[in-house]
Amino acid sequence: MARGIDYGNLMHQAMRGLIREVLTGIAENGLPGEHHFFITLNTRNPGVQMADWLHARYPDEITIVIQHWFENLNVDDQGFAITLNFGNQPEPLYIPYDAITTFVDPSVEFGLKFETHADDDDEEDDEFEDEEAPMMHSEPEPQKAGEVVSLDKFRK
Repeated sequence: MARGIDYGNLMHQAMRGLIREVLTGIAENGLPGEHHFFITLNTRNPGVQMADWLHARYPDEITIVIQHWFENLNVDDQGFAITLNFGNQPEPLYIPYDAITTFVDPSVEFGLKFETHADDDDEEDDEFEDEEAPMMHSEPEPQKAGEVVSLDKFRK
């Protein structure tokens, strides 16, 4: 017999579905307007595929930027493949949705943060914390910083 409804897991599935839908639209039509994404991922996730030298440099976490230059964006039900430029060197990546820890579109001040069991002790902190993850991209830093809004702010 089930112990109850796992709302946390259901929310994570819904949020990952949102990411999948957004990336599918980008793969089909490109980035509209000023939209761009900062995606932080856990590089220890067994489904992450990246060059050995990148994994050695970022053994735990990396933040990628999808903005001006990217190629081969292919989205499936489990994750997405993309080629990004790291120091003028194109590198293919595969990122399962389960590896994503944050997804931010600063152009519209939208963001998602996926809590893990290790984060349970930090639940009283409703604000998104800058985890000082490395930012990997070949473009200039965006001039406008976005704010991530916690879903807890909208709960009654």
